[in-house]
Amino acid sequence: MSDTVTKGLRIVAQPRYLPEQSNPAEGRYLFAYDIAISNHATRSLRVVSRHWIITDGNGHVEHVRGPGVVGQQPRLAPGESFRYTSACPLPTPVGTMHGSFRVEPDDAADEPFDAQIRPFRLAVPGRLN
Repeated sequence: MSDTVTKGLRIVAQPRYLPEQSNPAEGRYLFAYDIAISNHATRSLRVVSRHWIITDGNGHVEHVRGPGVVGQQPRLAPGESFRYTSACPLPTPVGTMHGSFRVEPDDAADEPFDAQIRPFRLAVPGRLN
């Protein structure tokens, strides 16, 4: 699990292994991750893009960038939250993810910022490495 707060925006990531959609014999391990974004700031914030850094068990690094999250650019008033689930395939039974969401405050006087997402581990249960 990962729990990070940047300028009042809290991001919690909770991964889980999906054995029914994985095929270890073919080097395919699928992990879902639940993301909860909560606005603890005093101003409205909008998530406009994402940047994920995914590292598999062999050390191969992949960068995934794109607009919004799950096809949306959620705007969160103070106290509001947004939740979604996505997935990540890996060729190894372990890996990590971390990254950031680009956030734009509603107030034009406030600068956009990158809300950090601390690393979280993707691992088949019982695997240490």
